[in-house]
Amino acid sequence: MGPLIYLDNNATTPVVPEVLGAMEPWLRGGFGNPSSGCRLGRAAAAAIDTARSQVAALAGCQSEELVFNSCGTESITTAIQSAVASQKRHIVTSAVEHSATLRLCEDLGAMGFEITRLPVDASGQLDLDELKAAIRPETALVSLLWANNETGVLWPLEKIADLVQKTNAILHIDAVQAFGKIPLRLEGLGVHFMSFSGHKLHAPKGVGALYINRRVPFTPFLRGTQENGRRGGTQNVASIVAFGKAAEIAAAHPLEPTLRDRLESSLLATIHGCSINGDRANRLPNTTNLSFEGVESEAALILLDERGVCCSAGSSCATGSGKPSHVLKAMGLTDARAKSSLRLSLSRLTTPEEITRTTEILPAVITKLRTVSLADSPVAFS
Repeated sequence: MGPLIYLDNNATTPVVPEVLGAMEPWLRGGFGNPSSGCRLGRAAAAAIDTARSQVAALAGCQSEELVFNSCGTESITTAIQSAVASQKRHIVTSAVEHSATLRLCEDLGAMGFEITRLPVDASGQLDLDELKAAIRPETALVSLLWANNETGVLWPLEKIADLVQKTNAILHIDAVQAFGKIPLRLEGLGVHFMSFSGHKLHAPKGVGALYINRRVPFTPFLRGTQENGRRGGTQNVASIVAFGKAAEIAAAHPLEPTLRDRLESSLLATIHGCSINGDRANRLPNTTNLSFEGVESEAALILLDERGVCCSAGSSCATGSGKPSHVLKAMGLTDARAKSSLRLSLSRLTTPEEITRTTEILPAVITKLRTVSLADSPVAFS
């Protein structure tokens, strides 16, 4: 087996050397509490300010509109909980959201909130007319993905924001999967909350951020004095610094779809019964979700892993559930096709040589699994 080929970057990304180098001093001598008035504390607070400016630059917003926290899930939870603190009891979301949104909305539904879950079409796209019709005077919140974590399908952010802006509802966008992969300018967009996570763009796990439009009312999820009273708890200085550096690097190295397209073209040409799931025109430049007729994705993952290729069968948060992807099912795929699907997600570290090797390994794995499946099938006698 050759070197590892990592194609699971929508699950998490490796911490790059520049980011590790930026955070390391804050794990050693720079251990001060940023809320402290001593020199170590002041230095830590200044480092957080710099990181906030770096992340804000990538997001296209004001630094004071960003609150650092622990992860994308905390950002999503904070935004939704703040939005429903009003007297309104209706939430609009979609059937293909991340589990952080889906599970919280289920809990809110059990508490008496009315939840409208919008469907998607066969390409994974949202019908904006249905979104418009779903929003009512009593709608507290519209919470939607920007980029789907399984298929990479992108929804029209500007059109969604324009539509919701004409109502009295609050708009939260889960941008965890999109941030750092495609351009973003929040200033003037009309989004009220947006969620980010550092480990999706080569920062470590355990750090995220929430954009809070300076004109929107906000109720903290964790109370305390830190982050200007908007998120309690001593800040994770080293990881916040790492997030800032990762955002700076992402701004300088935009992702291109060239290698992803080359991978897809080769697999579609060499593997019979291979098809792309989701909108091919409007999606992240690093993501492909493919189904392979007659193959169980879990079996494919095992063989690929043995041969040094890391990818996934969908969202990493649902790994091991044994259930077909709720995203692919919402798009109308059969259980069999959904369970035959693999997600391959690249990063700026992915090399042409790795793609070439994958186009050799993956067809061989699919062929082997189909051969085994055929051999195990009962013989039909006439």
